[in-house]
Amino acid sequence: MRHSGNRLVAVLQGLVLAFGVCTLAQAQQQKAAAARPDMVLKADGKCTRCHDETEDYPVLSIGKTKHGTLADGRTPTCTSCHGESDTHANKPENVKERPAPDRAFSKNSKTPWAARNEACLTCHQSSNRMNWQSSVHASRDVSCTSCHKVHAAHDPVRDKLTQTNTCFTCHKEQRNQMVRFSHHPVAEGKMGCSSCHNVHGDNPKQLVKHSVTETCFTCHMEKRGPFLHNHQPVQENCALCHNPHGSNIANLLLQRPPFLCQECHSHTSHPSQASGLPTGRTSSTSALGSVARGCPNCHINIHGGNSMLNNATAGRFRR
Repeated sequence: MRHSGNRLVAVLQGLVLAFGVCTLAQAQQQKAAAARPDMVLKADGKCTRCHDETEDYPVLSIGKTKHGTLADGRTPTCTSCHGESDTHANKPENVKERPAPDRAFSKNSKTPWAARNEACLTCHQSSNRMNWQSSVHASRDVSCTSCHKVHAAHDPVRDKLTQTNTCFTCHKEQRNQMVRFSHHPVAEGKMGCSSCHNVHGDNPKQLVKHSVTETCFTCHMEKRGPFLHNHQPVQENCALCHNPHGSNIANLLLQRPPFLCQECHSHTSHPSQASGLPTGRTSSTSALGSVARGCPNCHINIHGGNSMLNNATAGRFRR
């Protein structure tokens, strides 16, 4: 019995010693990490002992971004976004693979998108990002890092020359429209998707203004009016006649005149003109009036007119 008791005491002493050694090693490891000088951000020694300039992913490039401006008191630290991540920084001995950070942002991350966005919204929830939670992107589980590259010195989505490639990752129909004959100068770098869309907002179609017409009038102010004779579709929605992302018809039109106009204006607008193409050979002007012609040839002020002529046709947007 005495020998068994001695063995038990020896085992317990060994366990206590082993635990003390592990604790001491872990403490020394943490102390060494804490003592490591900062490379980019405040107290980043815990992370940069592994994540240095030799990595394929440019982690340290964050120093070239606004997130790495040390003179700004709002500058975050690694743990501000990724959490303390103690098990990631100090891998437990009983696991084969190093656990992921408390908050990871990679494509294969298991961190819920809401938790990822929370790290960004802690600071970035003002100005045009104020209504992010009620936006279409948020309702479809899009995370901030789905579009933004936080650590990269050049974030492609913030540059009008490159941001369209990020948007086209999901919006493939708009990619097709942008390469058509008539298009806005997006490919030429004079505009970007953000010129018309606020991707963080909750307006219809996530536009920068509250409606399509208000957004278009930001650049096309000569179409705004007011006019003596307003064309109602212009005030209602520019997209009734135009495809803003691109068209194979001049002026971004949905259809060629006169067929575009005849969607609303039947042949009764021109009592002697047929609304469709002739069904056979004919020389009748009432059957040929709309063939190979465009309404804007005569109705040139189609967005609105200021004619002051005192006659019945003054309000028909003529020259």
